[in-house]
Amino acid sequence: MRVRSFPGSDLRVFGALVSLRKSRASRARLLPLLAALGCATTSPVPAAPAPSPSPSREAAPVPPPAASAPQLDLSALKAELVAKHGEAQRVRIERGLTQVAALWRPEDGDLAEFAREQFVADPKVLDATFARMERLFEQLDGHMNEMGRELQWFTDLDLGPLLPVEPLLAAYDPSSNLVSDLFRARVGFVVLLNFPQSTLAERTTQGSTWSRRQWAEARLTARFNRRIPAEVQQHQAQSIAAANLYIAEYNVWMHHLLDAQGQRLFPKGLRLISHWNLRDELKADYADPQGIAKQRMIIQVMQRIVTQTIPAAVIDNPRVDWNPFTNAVTVAPSAEVEENAPTREAKADTAPEPDTRYARLLENYRTAREADPFSPVAPTQIARSFELGRELPEERVRAMLTQLLTSPLVPQVARIIQTRLGRPLEPQDLWFAGFKPGGKVPEAQLDALTRKRYPTADAFAKDIPRILQGLGFTKEKAQFLAEHIRVDPSRGAGHAQQAMRRGDFPHLRTRVEPGGMNYKGYNIAVHELGHNVEQVFSLYEVDHTLLAGVPNNAFTEALAFVFQARDLELLGLGKSDASSERERVLNDFWQAWEIAGVALVDMATWHWMYEHPDATPAQLRDAVVAISRDTWDRYYAPVLGGKGSPLLGIYSHMISYPLYLPDYPIGHLIAFQIEEQLKRKGPLGAEFERMAKEGAVTPDEWMRNATGAPVSADSLLRATEAAVKQP
Repeated sequence: MRVRSFPGSDLRVFGALVSLRKSRASRARLLPLLAALGCATTSPVPAAPAPSPSPSREAAPVPPPAASAPQLDLSALKAELVAKHGEAQRVRIERGLTQVAALWRPEDGDLAEFAREQFVADPKVLDATFARMERLFEQLDGHMNEMGRELQWFTDLDLGPLLPVEPLLAAYDPSSNLVSDLFRARVGFVVLLNFPQSTLAERTTQGSTWSRRQWAEARLTARFNRRIPAEVQQHQAQSIAAANLYIAEYNVWMHHLLDAQGQRLFPKGLRLISHWNLRDELKADYADPQGIAKQRMIIQVMQRIVTQTIPAAVIDNPRVDWNPFTNAVTVAPSAEVEENAPTREAKADTAPEPDTRYARLLENYRTAREADPFSPVAPTQIARSFELGRELPEERVRAMLTQLLTSPLVPQVARIIQTRLGRPLEPQDLWFAGFKPGGKVPEAQLDALTRKRYPTADAFAKDIPRILQGLGFTKEKAQFLAEHIRVDPSRGAGHAQQAMRRGDFPHLRTRVEPGGMNYKGYNIAVHELGHNVEQVFSLYEVDHTLLAGVPNNAFTEALAFVFQARDLELLGLGKSDASSERERVLNDFWQAWEIAGVALVDMATWHWMYEHPDATPAQLRDAVVAISRDTWDRYYAPVLGGKGSPLLGIYSHMISYPLYLPDYPIGHLIAFQIEEQLKRKGPLGAEFERMAKEGAVTPDEWMRNATGAPVSADSLLRATEAAVKQP
């Protein structure tokens, strides 16, 4: 997953993604960071909590926006400026004054005087003003991003126990006043007076005829389409920080899970973060003789996390044992406790976690809602996520997801899986990994290989040139990219943190256990490397830094998926051929089908919160469980069984990255279209670079330039239909 940065008031507030990286690649749009695969994809979105408000507190009230421009005869002012600058400037004058008046407040002073002084009619002066703004915002965004990264350094990285002050530092957003200050300094109004804002409809219908300069101007003015107070931005940053730290420390010690016979199915020392590592362990267990028993246990753990029936005492605690089926907790025998285990209370307490998961989610909703009155162009977090962050209408996204979920190909692919497993499908087969070559390799074998190769994060960094050449980049390009990427050991599952000015470097974060990087960490690292490579190209090689990045988080996830799909090949465990190509198609389809339902749960949850603004964490918990079960029964139970399962609510992104999850299924669709382009054109290195340099235009514009077709599920469905017909 990619962690993304946001300029000014959007910085580190997942809003209009994180509403991300994960994109306006990092520019004037909100996202949900911050994710793969375990990724979570800015100053980066904070990973630490606010000073310590109760997670279920009501957000501090913020006054509604003041009245806009004082009573002023705009028509007369427009006529005056047209008379001064000529009829050829009428459209620019009328549009610019309208844009300024919409956000001008009485305390901003005399609008007419400002407009007379700051309207630029001379084309050369206008060009110079644009160039000055582009240079300025690269530096502002870049240095704010670096300050945020430094503030979060110890909460993001696995550098030992945190000092008490670290969560407070990570929750502080140095950029929260930036856009407000630029409005007060009238710089924002200079932008609005002289450059055009655009609607999503205009960008999607007219964008194909725009010059790159026009696109850059659209991204420049987009950062000033709202005037959200700094205190609102800070509330959001604090809330997301608390949620991120909660998730980053949500580990399960697997050796301390007991079955009905009191047996320990997992090796000593195995500590898995929810949900990423739990899911990846489940996938790896297909190659284990005890795999099905392990998988059923993991599913039970996941369901207890979602329903909040997990005992609080077992979370990140290797000093107690837990039977997730009966929910019994016992003190672990001293011989079974890992060396250097963290200090925890060894108490057999079965009291459940007190709905902390949903208190964090509810807090993200409440702080996001504070921004609603100040965002008339997108008055809800949902609207900001889809209309501003993704630039894909919610109904279009929902239609693509439903097209996947209801495809007649689902039962056909399910029959192939059932034949391979030799048993009826079960809920864990949502994450069936048998289409990948590595699905047949025991996890222990993969772990031994990656630990030996990558004992430290630095060892992975030194291997990046070889990895990139293995992916089809030239030796020179691979070296250039490696020199522009930094690798750090992650406290959480991992993420990619972009740079926002030339001269700074993206950071790859992945988890490195004491014995070296296991396969899960390696798989995530390859995914994050895809983010980082995109980030280097889309910053250093884009023609306008105002266009740095990609259209939205789904695109950076798609490009990262392209890398991740080749992780085993990079370990020397598989080469592409006709048979593996069929497997790739089936795997892509099954993964897209899996995450499509998760995305619908995320979307439905946010609609429910807006419909129930006074809900308690317990009520939200019950709602998420009900939404998850209903979605499961509608789309998954007919294929996988497990009627009434709340499993779709397990994804950690729902808690820490507001409305990020829809980017994953869209990312899978985009990734497949990219893979089809690579098959037609190749090699990967040159095509990846060409695509990444397209920059932050609209999704369909980017896709047409990159692959010849707009974003769609059709390519994946056609290929899957052909694949199921093959013997």
